[in-house]
Amino acid sequence: MEDAGKDATRFTAHSLPSDPRLLATVTNAYLGTRVYHETLHVSGVYNGALGDTHRAILPSPLNVQLEAPAGTGEQLTKTYVLDTNTGSFLHTLEGPSFRASQRIYAHRTLPHVLAFSVSITRLAKGSWPITVRLQSAFSPESPDLDLHLGPDFQGARYLYGRTLTPEQPGGAQQEVHVLWTPVPPALTLGEGQEDATWEFLTVVGGSQAEAQVCLAEALQLQARNALYTAHAQAWAQLWADCGLDVEGPLALRQALRGALYYLLSALPQPGAPGYVCHGLSPGGLSNGSRGECYWGHVFWDQDLWVLPGLLLLHPEAAKALLQYRIRTLSGALDNARSLGYQGAKFAWESAGSGLEVCPEAIYGTQEIHVNGAVVLAFQQYYHTTQDLELFREAGGWDVVRAVAEFWCSRVEWSPEEEKYHLKGVMPPDEYHPGVNNSVYTNVLVQNSLRFAAALAQDLGHPVPNQWLVVADKIKVPFDSKLNFHPEFDGYKPGEEVKQADVVLLGYPVPFPLSPHVRRQNLEIYEAVTSPHGPAMTWSMFAVGWMELKDPGRAWALLEKSFANVTEPFKVWTENADGSEPSLPQGSPRLV
Repeated sequence: MEDAGKDATRFTAHSLPSDPRLLATVTNAYLGTRVYHETLHVSGVYNGALGDTHRAILPSPLNVQLEAPAGTGEQLTKTYVLDTNTGSFLHTLEGPSFRASQRIYAHRTLPHVLAFSVSITRLAKGSWPITVRLQSAFSPESPDLDLHLGPDFQGARYLYGRTLTPEQPGGAQQEVHVLWTPVPPALTLGEGQEDATWEFLTVVGGSQAEAQVCLAEALQLQARNALYTAHAQAWAQLWADCGLDVEGPLALRQALRGALYYLLSALPQPGAPGYVCHGLSPGGLSNGSRGECYWGHVFWDQDLWVLPGLLLLHPEAAKALLQYRIRTLSGALDNARSLGYQGAKFAWESAGSGLEVCPEAIYGTQEIHVNGAVVLAFQQYYHTTQDLELFREAGGWDVVRAVAEFWCSRVEWSPEEEKYHLKGVMPPDEYHPGVNNSVYTNVLVQNSLRFAAALAQDLGHPVPNQWLVVADKIKVPFDSKLNFHPEFDGYKPGEEVKQADVVLLGYPVPFPLSPHVRRQNLEIYEAVTSPHGPAMTWSMFAVGWMELKDPGRAWALLEKSFANVTEPFKVWTENADGSEPSLPQGSPRLV
């Protein structure tokens, strides 16, 4: 195929993007930052109460730029490379007499560690000293944490503090402890030296003791010159276990590789012990400050969009995402109670507690389809792994049962139609709030209840009669004249929709459709889907056309989604033109 010989794994540029949202990110399961950015985020550390909660900003000691000394007179070539093979960002300055390079990475096997190194290599004969500058903009301050400098430890500086405002009244203020190697203003390759490398560490923990232990582990690897080697080998193993490439145009291969890099970099190494997942948010750990990327909140993206593919590549990580939902079930139970319903209503946007933290109430109260996405994720995991232990002993059954109870308390019986109705909801198409019988939402209700009943039988639990009665009797709108599914009661063909909604029936939502109805749904909604909708839409149309064995039409629509992949580092933006979408927070979203 075309472009098959070109490297789809290294993204190269000679200048950095002017929009800081589009800088490459280096992330692991615990820490994340964008390169050359002042902010660092820690998994699960939020500041602010409920609708104001957001990822806490920690000042980043990694925000250091390599610069050539003034007055060298050499023409230097600058190169920036995101190397997905090694999960590293490289900045190189090269002239006739020397090469200086900086490598930045979030350590793969030591998730509490971020590191960068600087290497200088002599390229021309001679023995004069070669000096490069390091521009550091670090300041030990944060709008989200009460920070204090403490005593140095093993050559590292020490900064510690607590978040200012807990998510819920009376909740704990989270502690953060940072140890980092101080950065000099310049580094010099001495007379007669051919090359030299310096390494700088940033270590973050939830306590002083944890930070010190993690620093000691990093220093042990550093003493054996194995710090970066261990990281790079772990990435190689990760790609061997979880990687995926395709034959086809370079744009397709790079889009796939970039998406996998940004996803896998936020998840633990297979077999990593002691990992506690705080959920995956759009934009990942590198983003999520106030006013940015949904403020680091977790919602249906994790369960509906990320988990199905992840389950096939990295089932351990998929299970960890489900465990986040199990741990936050108490918040979901509270959400349902506060709305006057039984069971659990998972938050449209959640953070640490599972309580609703979306800044605008309409989304939290109406986008209840997130519940169906959560149960679908558990269903796919069960069918793929047959892991009954997660459901029998680890809390998975409690989630599935509580969602079934919510649906049964939320529906209303219509004597006229002899159907259950689900009124006053917002479907994925957010252009239409307050509608009745969203076909997408109601199909998920049906799916949740049938899975709950089947799972109850597998576990030896009694099946409440109402579950299957509601599943069989809930209204699924269908227009028999046009042979398509109206998005909701009263939807008129031709009305603009925001994004993939009805077309999600078939994939990823299991729902039997004849080829003719599938085609009608695709054609009717393709014509009216907003060009300003989010990134995930056109790929879903592509899946539908592949089901109908029309690869040409599938490819044309898949190509449309590449407009959301920005250069040079393949960061996905929600809007194809890179502008800020209309969101509750009015904030840009990276996906």
